[in-house]
Amino acid sequence: MTAYTATVTIRPKRGVLDPEAETTQQALSRLGFDVNALRSADRFEIDFDAESSEAATERAEEMAERLLANPTIHDYDVVVTDR
Repeated sequence: MTAYTATVTIRPKRGVLDPEAETTQQALSRLGFDVNALRSADRFEIDFDAESSEAATERAEEMAERLLANPTIHDYDVVVTDR
């Protein structure tokens, strides 16, 4: 078994309301920053052991699909690295 860290980034799909991003974009505009688009995201870093990089990626993707993200309204990215 090898130790891995999976970084799972979850964000609303395009077209899904993102009130946190809207509020932040408005605040940035008031501060003088010109921002064309902004989306909020959540990031999870998960440490675990797996037989291979491929197995670790599969496991992290299953975690994202079953709990961390709602695939109907969220997109997610999984990046797995050795620890």
